[in-house]
Amino acid sequence: MLDKDHVERRGVSAAEPRWHRAAGSGSSCPMASVTQQQIQQFHKDGFLVLEQFFSAEECDSMRRQIQGIVEEMEVPPHCRTAFSTREEEQLQEQGSSDYFLTSGDKIRFFFEKGVLDEKALHAYDPVFKQITHSPKVQELGRKLGLERPVVVQSMYIFKQPGIGGEVTPHQDATFLHTEPLGRILGFWIALEDATQENGCLWFIPGSHTNGISRRMVRAASGASTCVEFVGSEPAYDDKQFLPLPIRKGGLILIHGEVVHKSELNSSESSRHVFTFHVMEAKGTTWSKENWLQPTPELPFPSLYT
Repeated sequence: MLDKDHVERRGVSAAEPRWHRAAGSGSSCPMASVTQQQIQQFHKDGFLVLEQFFSAEECDSMRRQIQGIVEEMEVPPHCRTAFSTREEEQLQEQGSSDYFLTSGDKIRFFFEKGVLDEKALHAYDPVFKQITHSPKVQELGRKLGLERPVVVQSMYIFKQPGIGGEVTPHQDATFLHTEPLGRILGFWIALEDATQENGCLWFIPGSHTNGISRRMVRAASGASTCVEFVGSEPAYDDKQFLPLPIRKGGLILIHGEVVHKSELNSSESSRHVFTFHVMEAKGTTWSKENWLQPTPELPFPSLYT
């Protein structure tokens, strides 16, 4: 286990895969909008925006599908686990629950101040699986230079009106750690318009170059919680964050080490999102200390299959 008095802080070397910000032109062919200049900009920023990457019909199909799943769900009271990025809430809610640790290979429900997330949709639901492995997503992966990308996690996030909770500043690599760093990429799909009022994402441009300062790891056997934290999240200056509103159907790519957050949804509009994370598996070791682990029933599936 990583020494609790020392947490690594390092960037990604030039030889390692890195992903970049590109603002889509809104054309009917989103891939055509990604230029080399925009890719170079993402080297600097750590996030990429593609408007109209998915059609309104594709977004509506995911919303209809999740509605059907929710209508049929049965979640026993003892399994109603909260999902949070706050350390004390993570340890209290997810950290004390096997329901959380064993969610990687099945669809499960997590509640946070009115927000409901879904896990493993990329593997078990045909609609979300088709979106995750769609030809345009695969083409984008190849354009980014991904050779052996695998899908490690997926979530549906509702962010309901008036009760959609904030997601505090964090780095995805805190929870999805790899050796070397720089191998995690998030695909964040807006199924409705995401605005500053209903909880769009905010980023600190360039923050993906500073390594990570905190890790969530599985606790030793017999510990009072299932997970624990190594290191601590630094205090971020709110003035450094840039809001990134995006229209329905837009895609945001998120580097695993870029610092980002979202605010409370205090509006009267929901902000539905489907998101999944991909790891470049070539030359990469998935940490055995990560809370999320592949299983014989669900090894990490290739993005290209």
